[in-house]
Amino acid sequence: MTVRKAWIVAIAAVGTGLGFVMVLVVGVYLVAGNLAGGAAGGAVTLAKGAVPAAYQTLVQKWGNLCSAINPALLAAQLYQESGFNPTAQSPAAAQGIAQFIPGTWATHGIDGDGDGDRDVWDPNDAIPSAASYDCELASYVKDAPGDPTHNMLAAYNAGAYAVIKYGGVPPYKETQNYVKTITTLQASFAAPVTRVDPSKQAAAAISYAQEKLGTPYLWGGNGTADQGGRFDCSGLTKAAYESVGVTLPRVANDQYNAGPHPAREELLPGDLVFFSDDLTDSRAIRHVGIYVGGGYMIDAPRPGAVIRFDPVDTPDYFGATRVTEDGAKALPTTV
Repeated sequence: MTVRKAWIVAIAAVGTGLGFVMVLVVGVYLVAGNLAGGAAGGAVTLAKGAVPAAYQTLVQKWGNLCSAINPALLAAQLYQESGFNPTAQSPAAAQGIAQFIPGTWATHGIDGDGDGDRDVWDPNDAIPSAASYDCELASYVKDAPGDPTHNMLAAYNAGAYAVIKYGGVPPYKETQNYVKTITTLQASFAAPVTRVDPSKQAAAAISYAQEKLGTPYLWGGNGTADQGGRFDCSGLTKAAYESVGVTLPRVANDQYNAGPHPAREELLPGDLVFFSDDLTDSRAIRHVGIYVGGGYMIDAPRPGAVIRFDPVDTPDYFGATRVTEDGAKALPTTV
């Protein structure tokens, strides 16, 4: 089905009476269908603010250590493992931003910053060690058939022997899911090199949000009956996409990782738009809304206000995410 036909069907399904919002959806998506597939890309660079500024240079540099990895893939691993938290510790004793267990660190940890020690809690050592370990694994399985990056990730999860034994990603559901998760999640950390495809669920998500216009804000609100159907900002966006079968994380800074990031001039209705007092760090995002076109979003702005239309172009505008079903599924349940 063509993009044009798909969006005529989708918009007809959400009914009439949606006013100017749905007119914008029709117009912008028909244009997007004609513009999709822009200029081809080059080397992988990180999306704006997707990696905290303190680690961006490290991830960009060490993400190019070998051909099996790239900066966005390395960022996806760090986010999946710790949410970029250098003090994270798991019940299984995995430690630091890259979640090395002590035995693996003893063998594979490196002195990334050249200060004479190897400290699992220091991102200047742990991030280079994660990249180095990935590349070591890639070298172990370099002769296995299939995609070298997929085989490296499979070796990370199941061990190099399993990849060699099965001639590629082994038939373990956990390992196959891990490979898919990381390769999908990397899209939310990479700066797009072509126009990002429209979201298939966007029109209905906007319809849901528009029905909530005028509803009073509630901090922590999820729209449940016991909360009087009220929402906070990320509760509204979560519920809007949940109404079309896409489950987003609860908080705004994790919702930012639910898909690729279109530039401001490429925004389409249904994109999530984010706001922060620190424009260098997606983990500092504090507000989210749903873009409806024409420079406006629907959002639940603050205590004492109601769900309403607000302008997007403010000094604290951080960026946008085009939600994809696979992107949302790839996000960890806790970071």
